[in-house]
Amino acid sequence: MDGRQLARTATGRGGFPGLRAGVRSAAVLAAGLLALTACGGGSDAADAADASAKGDRGGDKAATATRSVEHDAGTAEKVPAQPKRIVSVSVTMTGHLLALDAPVIASQATPPSVITDQQGFFSQWSDAAAENSVKVAYQGFEPDVEKVLALKPDLIVGASSGAENAEKFYDKLSVVAPTLLYRHDDVSWQDLTARLGKDLGLEERASEVVAAHDKRVGEVKAAITVPKQPAALVRDNQSAMTVFTPESAQGRLLTSLGFTVLEPPAGKGQTQGGRSDFAEFSQEKVADTAKDSSLLFVSHTPEEITAATARPVWKDLPAVEDKRVYDLGLDTFRLDYYSAGNLIDKIEKAFG
Repeated sequence: MDGRQLARTATGRGGFPGLRAGVRSAAVLAAGLLALTACGGGSDAADAADASAKGDRGGDKAATATRSVEHDAGTAEKVPAQPKRIVSVSVTMTGHLLALDAPVIASQATPPSVITDQQGFFSQWSDAAAENSVKVAYQGFEPDVEKVLALKPDLIVGASSGAENAEKFYDKLSVVAPTLLYRHDDVSWQDLTARLGKDLGLEERASEVVAAHDKRVGEVKAAITVPKQPAALVRDNQSAMTVFTPESAQGRLLTSLGFTVLEPPAGKGQTQGGRSDFAEFSQEKVADTAKDSSLLFVSHTPEEITAATARPVWKDLPAVEDKRVYDLGLDTFRLDYYSAGNLIDKIEKAFG
């Protein structure tokens, strides 16, 4: 997700308006859940009939099997071995779920912007969401528990990092359905995909997705010529410059393609919450940080890149003078299977 969009719009909806005190919260939410469950027999029957029509194997036992799953906010009990109605409370996680063909019925959406469609779904996977009839669960960065409840999920998946971090809502969400929350900021999308595949019973599909990506990486790596200078993965925030480290998802992907990714000077930048995927530097330190590196801009419009490189602290950099400035695309702040593929396409075009 584009960090600027998150910073500007992370105001949320405030969650379930009726949940204002601990005991009353649980009582109200539990009552709502019981009411929906009581009138949901037809939906359960429809789900069973649908499973039969699709030729699901394993019978009733497999359909009702549950297990415990450890995730980044704790351990969830009674997680369906074969979930059928997943609600994503993280627009970042939704892309990972769609790549796995997970049964996502609805997702959190962000306020629409240049990196989303009109609903607030990320552009790189909005077509996949439409093909799978994924609805907007709510718009905003704090879970709207009441709307999630109305969707009758059998599993909720969300984030424990980023602007849509749902950890403080975990107890409320867990009353609605088993809930799994994951960090996505300092892990490669491949590792996250493999973990989701294991936790959702989609290991085979996860392996297929990663294998297809690895094949594409190998093809492009053999077809491009990378610059001799290190590649600085940067974002211009006007008051500061963000540098993505080799440990970031973007850095790992560039490394797999044969690039040497710039390691920002240790101890001279600011990180957030102990994160290892990026550091921020003041504009005055741009030259000392980037040095002779080629500049690869993460999540910028072409106009923003032109404006950044025209400013005094950037315009005399060797990369700007030698025209070693590259646009990695608007969808590269958060990598999933879809945006990683788009980034590879950009690299192939620029360096092929």
